[in-house]
Amino acid sequence: MTAPAVTDGGGRGPSGPRRVRAFLRLVMIEHSVFALPFAYIAALTAMHLADETVHWAELALVTVAMVGLRTFAMAANRIIDREIDARNPRTAGRELVTGAVSVRTAWTGALVALAVFVAACALLNPLCLALAPVAVVPMVVYPYGKRFTDFPHAILGLAQAMGPVGGWLAVTGSWSWDAAILGAAVGLWIGGFDLIYACQDVAADRAQGVRSVPARFGVAGALYGARAGHAATMALLVWYAVATDGGPLLWAGLVVVAAAFVYEHAIVGPGDLSRVNRAFFTVNGFVGISLFVFALADLAVRGLSV
Repeated sequence: MTAPAVTDGGGRGPSGPRRVRAFLRLVMIEHSVFALPFAYIAALTAMHLADETVHWAELALVTVAMVGLRTFAMAANRIIDREIDARNPRTAGRELVTGAVSVRTAWTGALVALAVFVAACALLNPLCLALAPVAVVPMVVYPYGKRFTDFPHAILGLAQAMGPVGGWLAVTGSWSWDAAILGAAVGLWIGGFDLIYACQDVAADRAQGVRSVPARFGVAGALYGARAGHAATMALLVWYAVATDGGPLLWAGLVVVAAAFVYEHAIVGPGDLSRVNRAFFTVNGFVGISLFVFALADLAVRGLSV
């Protein structure tokens, strides 16, 4: 099978609003739902501990920073991986492969998103601005990870773990071990479901020499790794609830999340990957949103005021 041609950046692709829409499809902007809720949980918990008041301007800047950094990361990922994507039947329809988005447009969007992220950090506090480069580095290293390690999913987990830590830093301007616990939980959660998602590409990865846990240890090994990661996620979420004196509603949210994890792993097995997209998109989107709703309700009951 001949791989689709990859644009070299010389073409401009579609113009105006169509170009913007194509770029947003490229970076899958709707997937911000995975990381944003946990940054909100950390930020709102920090606000509750500080003065029990929601600071909307800070929360808006947290949103801008998170979406900006994630957009940059996704665009960089797609740019760096475009030739690998062209050789994989599952990803051969991505916008940079088909030419729906040119490399030039993708880089422009990535750099604009990066500038937005840095500007939001600068408006939050000096520590957020000073640590901005630390947040950017793993976002760029991750797509290269599959070229030098069998565990690129761990790099992705590290990158995503910074969301809750950043949300807390945005509010307090200081380090918090409570936020680090939540960040570790998020990192293991996202690393775990990335293991599940990567199982779809095991044959293509092995054929191309792309490195991953499924390519190295097989689908069964990757799924066992995802289960272990999600079990550790639950343990860390319990630790976070204890550390922050979570109330009954937060604990109820943890029960819902645990049930979602059980369901996620029940519908995917080594012999049946047909429901990977349901496990990846639907269940994990539900995990983030539902835990945020329960955590917000818990904070409100405990005195958080708008």
